[in-house]
Amino acid sequence: MTHEHAPPVIVFDGVCLLCSRWVRFLLKHDHAAHYHFAAMQSDSGRKLLLAHGLDPQSPLSFLLVEDGRGYTDSEAIARVLRGLDRRRWHWLSRAMLLVPRGLRDPAYRFVARHRYRIFGQSRQCFVPTPEQRARFMP
Repeated sequence: MTHEHAPPVIVFDGVCLLCSRWVRFLLKHDHAAHYHFAAMQSDSGRKLLLAHGLDPQSPLSFLLVEDGRGYTDSEAIARVLRGLDRRRWHWLSRAMLLVPRGLRDPAYRFVARHRYRIFGQSRQCFVPTPEQRARFMP
């Protein structure tokens, strides 16, 4: 499978409650099933993070891999929102990108660094339903 035909993959922290809510949001709003997912704790998630120069142990690691290219931080969030099939999410993506990256990324990293304390942590990774399982990489 070439990169051009591979679906975009979101690598997320499977034990982070905020990250799990983000994945649930995307599963609900990505009606075209455009995005696939890999927990950073999985073999495929770790491999993708390493392949794009990210530390699989880092709480700051959030990665969107699209067309073979990796996107992180607020740019990854904005690109994911833009990829959803509702105009309101496109608008939010554009609004985010109006904020200079020098402000967006530090705010993203602050939340990422403190997400367990603010939102909580699960003892196990997010578990997809049988219907959702095909969108998750092992």
